[in-house]
Amino acid sequence: MSSISEAAQAQPLPEFVEYLVVGAGVCGLCQLQRLLDLDADVLLVDANSGLGGTWYKNRYPGCRFDSESYTYQYSFSPEMLQEWDWSERFAAQPETLSYLNYFADKYSLRPHIRYNLAVVSMVWNEQADEWTVTFQNGRSVRTRFVLSAIGILSAPTYPRISGMDTFAGDAVHTFDWPEDLDVTGKRVAVIGTGASGVQVITDIAASVEQLYVLQRGANWCAPLGNSPILADEMADLRSRYDEIFKWCSETPAGFIHRPDRTLSTDVTREERVAHWHELYRGSGAGMYMGNYRDTMMEPGPNAELTEFIAERIRERVKDPRVADLLTPKDHGFGTKRVAGESGFYEVFNRDNVELIDLKTTPVSKITPDGIRFDGAGDAARPAIDVDVIVYATGFDAVTGPFDRIDIVGVDGQRLRDKWTRGPVTALGVQVHGFPNLFILAGPQSGSASANFPRGIEDVVNWMTGFVTEIQASGIVRVEARADAEQEWTAHVHEVNAKLLMSKTKSWFNGHNKNLDRDEEPRAMVYLGGGPRYRRRLAQETAEGYPSFDLERAAVTAG
Repeated sequence: MSSISEAAQAQPLPEFVEYLVVGAGVCGLCQLQRLLDLDADVLLVDANSGLGGTWYKNRYPGCRFDSESYTYQYSFSPEMLQEWDWSERFAAQPETLSYLNYFADKYSLRPHIRYNLAVVSMVWNEQADEWTVTFQNGRSVRTRFVLSAIGILSAPTYPRISGMDTFAGDAVHTFDWPEDLDVTGKRVAVIGTGASGVQVITDIAASVEQLYVLQRGANWCAPLGNSPILADEMADLRSRYDEIFKWCSETPAGFIHRPDRTLSTDVTREERVAHWHELYRGSGAGMYMGNYRDTMMEPGPNAELTEFIAERIRERVKDPRVADLLTPKDHGFGTKRVAGESGFYEVFNRDNVELIDLKTTPVSKITPDGIRFDGAGDAARPAIDVDVIVYATGFDAVTGPFDRIDIVGVDGQRLRDKWTRGPVTALGVQVHGFPNLFILAGPQSGSASANFPRGIEDVVNWMTGFVTEIQASGIVRVEARADAEQEWTAHVHEVNAKLLMSKTKSWFNGHNKNLDRDEEPRAMVYLGGGPRYRRRLAQETAEGYPSFDLERAAVTAG
């Protein structure tokens, strides 16, 4: 594959291309394939040296998704669905990356992709109705339409600790894990216990000499329930793909799990607990997406479910003090992203693993040899010496990747300035003042909080239909209307407010302690569900795209 990539790299960039797709991950590859089906003049660019997006970058030990593998794939090609075998119920990063490479080869996408092209600026030319997109290497390309498929979790953040640049060992963010980094037999500190932290901690605990887990705030986890997919099960899945994808299309987030139609208060306490035990035995996202619907919407039912999960932590962690530290006190279960785990809590029963609470023992600085702490009394601890520091400290999520690009629209307005107080969009796909820039995966769209392939296919299908109209009608300029932008953003706030998740400080609401940002919540994602979002997109198409001002090319008399 490397020779093919190198050959594609050697090809010159065109001066102009009608459609420029930015980002060669799950979304960008899908959109590229669909546009090629329309014989569109299209090019895909990516900052990395290979395709895959999230699944190219996240190579840390234990990385895998929490969607069932057979739902985390493109649904539009019956032929490919019959050809591809999944080996595990929840596939690991290498297998997912292999799947995306297989997809690119099957549909001959590589000649239309250029790598190592990190976008640093996009500037709108009002006279020409086109964008000039400039890359980090100084090269640029002009394009009529930009279709952004940059990942919503592709701008990693680090904690702000003095001395980070003095550390003499290996210091890595989970997003940038080097392929050749082996931590076997080493002393390792992992900072962060979010989704990626949970995975890497669980994976390396048995092989390192000593593992220090530095936790600022505990997060809820639930058993993933991973297992191999045997040949007969794979054959059964193939025979039911139509049914599986139809079911996913009817669930709020595109998973195979949907909220129980009954309320927790409609059944007895004994029935509730029995159901929760069944879910807890391992059901992927089922513990929070397939539970009684009021547990994610009402404080009382959520509190009862939260205590049930807390009891499971106390059962699994031998040291009561450690169990208490691993139990969140600032938010209820399911009101932030829940990490899928496979033995995470048992890690803390190992003699070579120590949990350090950063609330009582804050880091003072990083030294060449390791990490020094502040603290007093029982929390006093001078330092730990380590060989590797792993920053599992998350991302400037959703809007961060856009903020890092100088996107300049009509009259010199910058997108990052418009979004200073939070994103505003029309249908999650465009922003007023930034014509011909379509956001396929970004704030306030249906894909940001969904089983990603299921969510992005909705947007890609809609975008492909729009391109068909653009080509047929000679449209050269598309700009979201200001009133449509206001209406959609208000709708997102209204719908999100119905869920407890909207009231928790998490990246879903724009919170990140590693950034200088006010505490005002932002409507980063759309929690109205895939079916509702899909209906809204279909309505937009049926009514002739009323949320957008469309400008057609002038016809010159012959």
